[in-house]
Amino acid sequence: MSAPHPAPPIAAGAPLRAHTGFMRLWWSRLAGVGAAQMLMVALSWQLYALTGSAWDLGLVGLLQFAPAALLALPAGQLIDRWHRARIAAACMAVLGAAAAILCAASAGGWASRALLLALAVLLGAVRAFQLPATQALTPLLVPAVVLPRALAFSSGGLQIAIVAGPAVGGLLYGLGAATVYALCTALFALAAALTLAIRYEHAPPPRAPVTLATLLAGVRFLRHQTVLLGAISLDLFAVLIGGATALLPIYARDVLHTGPWGLGLLRAAPAVGALAMSLVLARRPIDRRAGPRLLAAVAVYGAATLVFGVSTALWLSLLALAVAGAADMVSVVVRQTLVQLETPDAMRGRVSAVNALFIGASNQLGEFRAGAMAAGIGAVGSVLAGGAGTLLVVALWQRLFPALARRDALVAPSRG
Repeated sequence: MSAPHPAPPIAAGAPLRAHTGFMRLWWSRLAGVGAAQMLMVALSWQLYALTGSAWDLGLVGLLQFAPAALLALPAGQLIDRWHRARIAAACMAVLGAAAAILCAASAGGWASRALLLALAVLLGAVRAFQLPATQALTPLLVPAVVLPRALAFSSGGLQIAIVAGPAVGGLLYGLGAATVYALCTALFALAAALTLAIRYEHAPPPRAPVTLATLLAGVRFLRHQTVLLGAISLDLFAVLIGGATALLPIYARDVLHTGPWGLGLLRAAPAVGALAMSLVLARRPIDRRAGPRLLAAVAVYGAATLVFGVSTALWLSLLALAVAGAADMVSVVVRQTLVQLETPDAMRGRVSAVNALFIGASNQLGEFRAGAMAAGIGAVGSVLAGGAGTLLVVALWQRLFPALARRDALVAPSRG
């Protein structure tokens, strides 16, 4: 058992820095997410330079999703039984090893399509454990009364990394892909060390056989929680249909006529909007009309995607992506708060794994959807179809999940 380090009592408005474990996790995620963003900018530009194929850009998403889908349920079971910080630290170490391989391959001139796609599979497998482990770890490091603020603050830190990572990666790519991958390796190592230093009271659950019933416990739990299911599935289908991240290299080079620096700006733009929104939500948390605001935010995301799809000016494209990022941040905070507060700790790993699977499906399968559709009808057509589809999803979810559409308070009164 780890040395007990329970979060001290704290008022709802007190500084989050009082929680050492939470702040270590915050800095770890800042380093790790920044590294991951830089890695994906370099990998996607390098792959497009090698193949010039929209299909291959979409294939990166599919190859990340496939292992994540296969490992999601076992990952959730593992996270509910083992020390979550150690699992997350191990994941960061593996990501650092992958970045080191890419660095060596790029410096040595033996980077290839096959290698880049194979490492995409490895990234997907690792993230099946890393994302739900960090999500399930956060509620153990702060009391429930400040969790919405902690999640907003944590999301703000992630957006800083998502802003800086692509921009730095795009600029450093001018010095060579190996330079980007070398910095990624160092940041992943830092993230692993910070996460390994986190201490919290961990009581291993009683040994019990792993059965199909225990593996599927998270799925069964969500089936009976219509508000949670509606919130998670709304994000799944909105981003699956409307996501355009895979096509940013095409827009940067062929539509907006920029280089790797332009791709870095495009990848960073949603995070700029999300960061601004996270700062607002950290100071003024959502406490009323949570469901209607969630649906409205996803509708704004779809509308902003349509604007991006038709834009041929870099400034307008950046603005549209920033608005989409701000809207997505509202969805993230509402969804994550609901998942963490309304799930028993003994099941947080398995429920977070299902949530991570939905996020992976929306992001990685969304990239594959965008790339495959772009191969047939062009990048612009793919983005416009996605934006329109997102608006249709919002209209359908208002009818399919009326409890979500009526949800008022984000945090139930009994949870304080």
